[in-house]
Amino acid sequence: MRPLFASLLLLLTACGSVDYAALPEGRFDGTLFVMWVGEGSNQAGDGKFVYVPLPADPLTFTRGRPDGTLRVIRPGIMYTDGGSIPRAVQPFRGLSPWGYAPGYVVHDWLFMARNCVAAGRASPEEAQVAGMPFVESAMILGEAIKTLIAEKRVAPDDVAPSVISGAVAGPVSRTLWGRAAGCPDPRISPRHQAQVDRALGRLRAEEEGRRVAPPTGPVAGIVGIVQF
Repeated sequence: MRPLFASLLLLLTACGSVDYAALPEGRFDGTLFVMWVGEGSNQAGDGKFVYVPLPADPLTFTRGRPDGTLRVIRPGIMYTDGGSIPRAVQPFRGLSPWGYAPGYVVHDWLFMARNCVAAGRASPEEAQVAGMPFVESAMILGEAIKTLIAEKRVAPDDVAPSVISGAVAGPVSRTLWGRAAGCPDPRISPRHQAQVDRALGRLRAEEEGRRVAPPTGPVAGIVGIVQF
């Protein structure tokens, strides 16, 4: 298995340079709320999902690095496939597309925001990413992973965090950074927005003990809730 594992690591790490050990820890707050809306790529990720920021409790990552482009990162609604991990390596420990889900959502949003800046369609929140150098996006994912480990949200791993941090600093990710075509407008389609709205409506009704009529269309499935 070792030669196979080494080959798979090479697949992941056609990479740049991020010193994971030197990255500071940050802090997560809020709630990670993810819904499933359809199938995704056959090559990477784990389907098509939507990250939905809850108005009263959105996912927030506060960096431990005071001199970064952004100190506080609060992702907006967007599509995500978790970590875009090649399916061939997903069975290995630490390389699940949802193993470091809050960090992957933060990283996905940075890319979408930077692409929307390039497309001239950035919201005020997304525009804050305009001056961020590409390598900082990889550092932020490393910081997020280190934070999840420090907060005991995930188990420590000697290999995966460094591998992932290096992979997202590589040439494949670099070609996607600042690519105007990577800015969906609207951020999620009206069809998927309607599915999300129906699901949220049912969830609110259940929390309030209200009865509601059955939905008249497809409903997004709630697949992940992580509270910090």
